[in-house]
Parts: sequence; structure tokens; C-alpha cells
Amino acid sequence: MSLLEPTNLLLLACALIYALIGEPVDGAILLVFVVAIVLLDAVQQRRSSRALAELARLSAPRAHVRRDGQELELPAEQLRLGDLLRLEEGDRVAADAAITEAVGLWLDESLLTGESLPVARTQPGERILAGALVASGRGWAEVVAVAEGTELGRLGRSLATVQPPSTRLQRQTRRLTGRLTLLALGLCVALAVVQGAVSGDWPRALLAALALALAVLPNEIPVVLALFLALGALRLARIGVLARWPAAVESLGSATVLAVDKTGTLTENRMAVQQLLTWPGQLGWRAGSLLEEPFHRLLELGVLASRGDPVDAMELAIQRLATAQLGGTEHLHPDWPLERDYPLQSDLLVFSQLWRDGAGAWQLAAKGAPEAIADLCHLEPGPAAALLAAADGLACQGLRVLAVACGLDGAPLHPELQPERAVGAAGQPPEQVHDFLFEPLGFIALADPLRPDVPAAIATAQAAGVRVVMITGDGPATARAIADQAGLPAGAVLSGAELESLEPGALAAAAATAPVFARVMPQQKLQLVRALQAAGEVVAMTGDGVNDAPALKAADIGVAMGKRGTAVARESADLVLLHDTFSDLVQALALGRRVDANLHRALAYTLAVHLPIAVLGLVPLLLPGQALILLPVHIALLHLVIDPACTVVFEALPGGAALLRQPPRRPDAPLFGPATWHRALVQGGLVTLAALALLFWPAATGLGGVLASGLRDGADAVAVQRSLVFGLLLVAGGGLVWLNGDPRSPITTVGAGLGLGLWLLVLVLPGLQRLLGLTPLSGPQILAVLISAALALLLAGLLQRRLRPGGAASSA
Repeated sequence: MSLLEPTNLLLLACALIYALIGEPVDGAILLVFVVAIVLLDAVQQRRSSRALAELARLSAPRAHVRRDGQELELPAEQLRLGDLLRLEEGDRVAADAAITEAVGLWLDESLLTGESLPVARTQPGERILAGALVASGRGWAEVVAVAEGTELGRLGRSLATVQPPSTRLQRQTRRLTGRLTLLALGLCVALAVVQGAVSGDWPRALLAALALALAVLPNEIPVVLALFLALGALRLARIGVLARWPAAVESLGSATVLAVDKTGTLTENRMAVQQLLTWPGQLGWRAGSLLEEPFHRLLELGVLASRGDPVDAMELAIQRLATAQLGGTEHLHPDWPLERDYPLQSDLLVFSQLWRDGAGAWQLAAKGAPEAIADLCHLEPGPAAALLAAADGLACQGLRVLAVACGLDGAPLHPELQPERAVGAAGQPPEQVHDFLFEPLGFIALADPLRPDVPAAIATAQAAGVRVVMITGDGPATARAIADQAGLPAGAVLSGAELESLEPGALAAAAATAPVFARVMPQQKLQLVRALQAAGEVVAMTGDGVNDAPALKAADIGVAMGKRGTAVARESADLVLLHDTFSDLVQALALGRRVDANLHRALAYTLAVHLPIAVLGLVPLLLPGQALILLPVHIALLHLVIDPACTVVFEALPGGAALLRQPPRRPDAPLFGPATWHRALVQGGLVTLAALALLFWPAATGLGGVLASGLRDGADAVAVQRSLVFGLLLVAGGGLVWLNGDPRSPITTVGAGLGLGLWLLVLVLPGLQRLLGLTPLSGPQILAVLISAALALLLAGLLQRRLRPGGAASSA
């Protein structure tokens, strides 16, 4: 498709005109250059396509299956009939299947049926359809149809196909190229009319107009933007951060807040029970010591208040300790049937399970936040305060504290609710867990080690002007202790209850300074995102659950967890952390800034190098009768220097450490900011002055004989001017690569040498000179070209250094 690019179409039109006016050699040369440019574009498009294909492979939906007794994670297209599909909360059903077992399984089938409410799917053999979302519960189902054989496939829809949004830079690029196109068309018509009227040679006037269009249209800009974003997304994937579409790369440079989960992001998500504390006796146990009888009941109830097949890190840690310390004893009850579970609620952070023991009686166990357990047990203010003080003592050590409670013997209900039933075992379980009577048994305190690289990563983010805030479901004391270990600044801990109670204005003010948010429910993240945005922040928010999806959508940059994140969270996010680590997110921030800085380097270079070409194309319009200096063939040859510099050299430049010492880019910053325009106009303007000096100064000062020395008799003065100016543009074009790139990078040297190398090739090949309409240059002429280019580049470099100390390229 690159053959249809404006530059190539204009060159083909020029080649056709050359053929019509009897100059087939020039037309053939243009065709050769078109082929070369198309091949170069094809190489870059292949790089971009490979990047996008790799991203598509990484972001393809995956399913957890059991096949031939093995647990596998496979792309949806690799599922086979007969595979057992695991269903967990937040997963998308990857194929049509028949349920084999299910516990509390509810599916959101709105994608297929339009029905907004989830429906229960618990009966073995019941059919479930690809595309449904597991709203709650879990289960297994046997695959009965895949791919196009599914109901969703027959409807011709694909969840894996997500259309990337139009980015701010893409919109600005379209506006700029549209305006330049209109400008080019107007100037071309004017030049064709003036040149045709003066000379009477309308074909050559049209050729001059097309050459001006080639000069004015910087068609590299959309190519550069697309390539930089695609390859930037691929570079992110290589460090473990998947951009679900390349446009997400653009947003990273403007993030001002990284709002991250504690568990699994700042910590290793490798929970282990560190301490047990009984209540009210307050006997303590520490990991590594013998688990004596007083702690057996506490650990037994902790297991009964956990799922039988846990996936939660805390429940897994409790189960590991119980298996190691209580295995084979009467304290573990794998044969007890589960009567009912009572899940966490936003107003009661407790998980409870009701069991039927061997004698047929109910046994009730609960675990959760200490303040919620105190509420569940209906403790008086004095005992409740003592219980919470004991919990805070553990939390201040950075431990995550779960309080454990058990129902009274036989799980009686509150007499005032059902006075005729002293014991509820004979009837049906009540709907509300608060209907039971509980008593506290003690605390299980778990440690989740901080990732070793987190303090350094947080320091890097803060040095880059990005505030890091921690979000956790832990209590305030635990959260503050972990925040201190991680290196977060001191400050008030804002709790989920306070999020609910504050007015929007007060909440935005509090969110602007609070470094830690504790006891936050997943659905409160949306409220937190909006509060931070109301405070003027550009928010990158991490999440992993179904309830996190609205916050991930609302955040400026939604970041989902790749390992523990649900499918719906990944679908709602812009980025996916494949390894769930915070340091990867900070690396992504650095890479995003690198892409942004290199993009503006490439844009500044593109504008700077096109300015002298455009001005030289306008000379015949401003000075009727003046010969066209740069013919289409010369502009095509210059593109062989410009295109690789834009799409290869600048994209590959490494990011300097200075990028992470600069403040974030404003989210509303224009594509071409003041710094970019200033740099481009200064560089391009000085090269333009040097070109005009070589074009007009010798004749005006009587130095024409010096610059014409050594020429054969009757040499064309226009050919001399063209040779001088063309040589200057090649040398200065390479010098502009050096000025806009990183002088310490070898690839900058290679890019800068392209123009000089091409000019040397022209100088030593007389046949090439004749084909290009050039003439051999003498020693003084070569020296004049080199001095003119050197002066222009030296002045540009000095002005750039004066504008920005150290001469570092700005990301604008």
C-alpha cells in the first residue's frame, strides 16, 4: 500500500510528465527511486506489522483447561472438543460448553442475549455459550463447540477483535497533514500558473508544481507516528507490559499518579502465616515454633472459614499451615458437607461458611477484618476496643491481620429474631450471617514480603515527578507499615469509609495529598480515580477483578494484572502487566517517555529538513523566471536520507536518564509544542539561509568566478547552483540527524553519515551526476558546501544549547 502514499504518487506523476516531454531517462530514474522508497517503506511496514502481530498474539484470550489430566493455559483458538474448561469469577467463557460441576455459578450473558442480569447455571449438562462472563462462582464445563461452531461464531462476532481508539496524536497528525495538503495544493496551482505564464512551457510548469508539492508535504509524519507507537508497544511487551493497542504507549508520558494495589504488585503475593494470637487469652505463636493445643481450634476455624479449593493467597497460606501442623488430626474435616457460604459484603468484610458436622449439627466459621468481626460478634464498646487494639499491635508490624470467629455451639440464631428456634439446625440456613450468634477466637497474621525492587522503582517514579499511591484492602496500620517499607512519603491514610463520607470537593483535596488508601473495596476504585482526576492528576490505575473494570475504564491509563487478573479486567485495561510487578510499570513509564522523546526528535527533524526544500521549491513562485533548483529526482533522492532517519534512527535511540528527571508531559500538550517548533524552525531556517546563500550570494558579490572555477567551458550556471545546493542539503540533512539525535549513540552516527555518504557517492560518480542533472564540483566549491553546512549546523547547535542547557533534545 506504500505505493499509494502521496510522495510516491507525486513521483509517479513526475515520471509520466518526463516521459511526455521526451526525457525518458529522468522518468526512469524517478521510477527507480520510487521502487527504492517503496521497498524502504515495505521494510518499515513489515516491522510495524510484526509488532502488531506479536501484540495480537500476546493479547489473544486464553482459557484454563484440563486435557488428558493436565492443567493447561491455551489461546481460545487451540481449544478442542472434550476439553474441560475451568470457570472462575471474571473469566470469559472461551467456547460453547456443557457444565460438569458448578458452585454458585452465575453468568452474565448480556453480550449474547441483551439480558442485563446474571443468570444461574449450576445444573450438570446445562449448556453455556462462548462470550458469557462468569459473574460469580466457579465450575468446570466440557467444550462442545469451538471457533465458528459456537453460537457467537455463527453470529460473526469476536471478542478478541478490539478496535483501537483514535489517539490525540493521530487526530493532530490528521489535522496537520490535511492543512499541509491544502497549502500544497494552493501553492502548486499558483506556481503552475505563474511558471506557465512566464515560460509558456506548461508541462515543465506542472513539473515544478509537483516538485513543490513533494517539498511541502512531510508525508513521513503519519508513518513515523504509526511506526513509533507500534514498535513502542512491542518494546513494552518485551519488558513484560502488554499494550492492548499501540495507542496506549502515547499516554504513558503524561501520567502523574501511579495508583497501585499492594498485594501482588508491591508485594510478592506469597503469603505465609507469621503469627497466631488467641482471644481473649492472647496467647501468641510465631512461625517456626511448635503449634501447641491452644492454637489448634483457631487454625481449625480459619480453615473452615476458607474455600475448599482456595485461590486466594491468604487462604492458601492458612491451608498450608493447617496441612503441615494439623494433618491427620481431628481438627481437619474434609468429609463435612458445606451447607452455605456467606460472601464478603461492602458493609461487612467477613467471609463465613456453614458446615454440617458428622453428627448432623451446624458448625459456623467466619474470618475477616477485625472491626467487621467485632461487629459480627456484637461486642460491647470496651471489649471491641481491646480486640481492635490487639489487631493493631500485629498490623503495625506490617502483617495482614484476619480475625477469626465461630458460631456458638450448634450455631444458634438470635432469639429476638426467631424466639421459637433456639437452635437453627432443624430448619433452613438464614439469608443473613448476622442472624447467627458469634464469638471471637483470635487472629491470624500473615506476611506478604515486599518485592526487593519496589523501593528503588518507587524512588525512580518519584524522581520522574510521578506520585505513587498505594491502594489496599488491608487496615490502615498494616498499610502504613508497608508504605514505610516501600519508601512512600509520610501522610494520612485515607480509608474506604472516608471515601464514602467525604464530599466530592473535599475528597479531591484529600486524594491530592494522601499516599495510602486502606480498606478500599474494589468498587470504590472508580470513586478514587475520579477524585484523583478532579485534583488534576493523570491517573494510571491497576486492578485485577471484575469490580475493577469501571475504574480501569475511567482511568487515563488502565493497568490490569496478567497473572491474577480476570479476563474482564484485562479487556477493560489499556496495559496488562504480564508479571504483575510494579517495577515493570515503572519501566513502562520510562519506555513511554523514551518513545515520546524520540517521536518529537523525529518530528522536529522532519520539519527542519523539509523547510529548506520547501523554500527552494517556492523560489520560482516568488521570483518568476528563476529556474527550478530542485527537480523531483533530487527530492526523491533526499527522501532516501530522510525516511531512514525518521523511521529507523530516531526510533532506535535509547532513552537517557535525564528523561526520568523531567516532569510528566502535559496530557493536552500539542503534537508540535513550542520547543519542537523552535528547534525545527531554527535548524531548518539556518540551513535554508545557507542554501540561499549558495544560490544567490556568489552572483551578488562577484564570487561567482571563484565558485565556478574548474568548470568546463559553457557549463550551465543552473547546474552549478543545483549541485551546490543539493550537496548542502545532503550534508546538512545528515547533520540535522546528529543535532536531533543522541551524539553518544552509534546509530546517530550512522544516520548522520547517510547524507554525507550519498553526497560523496555523487561526487565520485560522473555518470550519476549526469543522470541527476548535476555538474562536477571543484575544490573551492566542495569547500564552500562544507563550510556553509558547518556554519549552519554550528549556529543551530549553539542556539539549541543556549535554549536548553546541555543541548539535550527535549521531548517537547
